[in-house]
Order: sequence, then C-alpha cells, then structure tokens
Amino acid sequence: MERQSSPAAKPFAFPKQVEYGINIVFNAVFLVIVNNILEWGFLPWLTQDFNKLVWLFNISLTATIIANVIFFFFNADWFASLVKFFLNIIGLVLTVRMLQVFPFDFSGYAFDWAVIMRIGLILGIVGTAVGILVELIKFTAAVWKRV
Repeated sequence: MERQSSPAAKPFAFPKQVEYGINIVFNAVFLVIVNNILEWGFLPWLTQDFNKLVWLFNISLTATIIANVIFFFFNADWFASLVKFFLNIIGLVLTVRMLQVFPFDFSGYAFDWAVIMRIGLILGIVGTAVGILVELIKFTAAVWKRV
C-alpha cells in the first residue's frame, strides 16, 4: 500500500485587503501628523521651511490613500504597477524638493546630522528612482502577459 503524502502547509498570509486597510490608516494618521507637526513643536530641528513641503506631503499621502482604497476592490497586477509608478514619481518629487528646501536645523547638536540627513535623502531619491523603473518594468511585463 502506497503512502500518500500530505500537501505542504502554506505559510499564513494576511489577505491583501488587510494590507491596504493598514496602509490607509497609517497614511491618514501621517497626514494629520504632517499638517500639525510644527504646531506640536516636539521636533526642535524641524524649521518653518517645512511648511513649504506640506502641500507635497498632502498630495503624496492623499494619492496613496486613494490608491489603497482602489486596490481594496481592484488590484490587477498591471493596474497596481501603473499606480505605484505614479505614486513613486510623486514621492521622488517630494524627496527632491525636501533636499532642496532642507527644512532641518541641526546646529544645536555636536554631531553634524545635516550630512546624515542629506545622504539619507539622496539614498531615498536613488531608491525611489529605481522603484519607478521597477514598476514600469512590472507594468510592461503585466501588459505583455495579457496580450
């Protein structure tokens, strides 16, 4: 008598809708924080120049919330990659602008945190640019697969 093997157990994974819901909540909370952070005053190194970036943060976070609401109901691979491509472009614009405005003042610290922050922003720009290319490739592959 031949012994039948049981199928391998699949690792537990949350449904994508849970991920989208968490993203919506996180971005909504971050939207409130971004719009009030200077008033609250608990980041002494953040300058009033941050106000020059709030509108870009609002666009980025609102677009991400809208995208996740749509993904909750429709998340075809080609569509998700196309939306993420555009979200990454918004993120790239925001990060480049943040580097230009540089709303940080670390003069009260012995260590030169400004250099670290600039390096972090540059790495963010490079990573986001790579993300744009990746989503463009994924979108193209998904469209070609459908043809």
